[in-house]
Amino acid sequence: MLELKNVTKTFGNVVANDNVSIKIEKGSIHAIVGENGAGKSTIMRIAYGFYTADSGEIYVDGKQVEIKNPEDAIRLGIGMVHQHFMLVDTMTVAENIVLGAETGGAFNLDIEKANRDILALSNELRLGVNPKAYVEDISVGAQQRVELLKALYRDASFLILDEPTAVLTPQETEDFFNILRRMKDQGKTVVIITHKLEEVSAISDRVTVMRDGKVVGEAKTAETTSKDLARMIVGRDVLLRVEKTDADPKDIVLEIEELEVSGKHGDALRSVSLNVRAGEIVGIAGIEGNGQTELIEAVAGLSPVARGSIRLNGAEITKYSVRKRIELGIGHIPEDRHKRGLLLDSDLEENAILGVHYRAPVSSAAGLLNTSYIDRRTRELIENFDVRPPNPHLSAKSLSGGNQQKLVIGREFELNPKLLLVSQPTRGVDIGAIEFIHRKLIDLRDNGSAILLVSAELEEVTALADRLLIIREGKIVGEVDPKTTTKEEIGLLMTGGNFESAEGRTE
Repeated sequence: MLELKNVTKTFGNVVANDNVSIKIEKGSIHAIVGENGAGKSTIMRIAYGFYTADSGEIYVDGKQVEIKNPEDAIRLGIGMVHQHFMLVDTMTVAENIVLGAETGGAFNLDIEKANRDILALSNELRLGVNPKAYVEDISVGAQQRVELLKALYRDASFLILDEPTAVLTPQETEDFFNILRRMKDQGKTVVIITHKLEEVSAISDRVTVMRDGKVVGEAKTAETTSKDLARMIVGRDVLLRVEKTDADPKDIVLEIEELEVSGKHGDALRSVSLNVRAGEIVGIAGIEGNGQTELIEAVAGLSPVARGSIRLNGAEITKYSVRKRIELGIGHIPEDRHKRGLLLDSDLEENAILGVHYRAPVSSAAGLLNTSYIDRRTRELIENFDVRPPNPHLSAKSLSGGNQQKLVIGREFELNPKLLLVSQPTRGVDIGAIEFIHRKLIDLRDNGSAILLVSAELEEVTALADRLLIIREGKIVGEVDPKTTTKEEIGLLMTGGNFESAEGRTE
């Protein structure tokens, strides 16, 4: 279906793709894996016309083609769903899907025909999408399906999916994979760019491994293992599980009582009470949109509290500013690194001092920045947290998503926080970096920090947490032991189902 031959692409001095050749067989699901910055997204964006290669050839159905822009790709039947959705929240599903490919004339858009066509397409693949719903009112999983429909509505027979499950729950991921299998059965070809090796095994027919801009391996998925793939991705053996000793919790650092926070559509948090001790990780598991974001942001000082109290080491901080909370020792790794964690147009030095830019030793009493200290601090952070490329004068937006995440994590860890608030620490991060981030979190716990962790990855939150709380509709609905619980038990608590507990109780 698609062949890329000897493709090279550079951005300034950075070689993103170095003589890359990949073949994608028609009617297959093909995974492309590799570390952050390995060149996976770049090579597929070249196939979609987002970028133009410096050299190399592209073949579609055996014929050499020129793809100068996405319009060329769409004409050839190629569609792409990007890691960050490109939807207009205030428009309906149908309006988003037909945008740029409207039915009817310039002044008489036939939205009812579009609604019918989209509903028929949705029913054909059992996507369960309501074309008349507003995007802002539907779940993240439904938004993912809308992005799929956008491509299919334009008659795409070849779909490129960039980190398609990064924001989906385990249940949504399984539903999504069933959709991909149905598409394959219809003869469509799918490329999935992912960091999740278990997904490669579950969904793909073939897998290509990239490292440092080059293809370093390709195999039939059935003939390889996650361990083999991890070794190819990183160039060494990788620990695929979290190794830690039992926690030794000390005094209570964070205490939340009867916390209520208002959200967009009513109460986001309803009477939440919990505590986190020094030397432990308390995990929060739940389907996204059930109050996790508001909980973390309320403790960080980013969301106003309607009722209840937040105490740090026994002192009331409910009405304190974000700056005051940072000064008291609260670190925050946000779920949206672009919106909350980085200044994308600023360089790594400027991003490395956010939150402490106004105080010694970063700046003097006169407000002058200590440039030599900032340079040294940034270079140490880059080295300690393996941020690539290791150039403190690059803009944050020039880094891959995983390296942006390592920059944010490094900055917060370097503050040696008493309390660390962590949301989705490894979203969009490669296997080697995941291992690294997990080890750093355990080290921070063992050094006496209290950590409140939110993750959509059930395996991650159960592996890291010493205690695991389940949140649903803004309430804490249960606590489970991460060492003995099951995905089914957590899933039922997350969705409001019933289960027979180990003690024989129906909860």
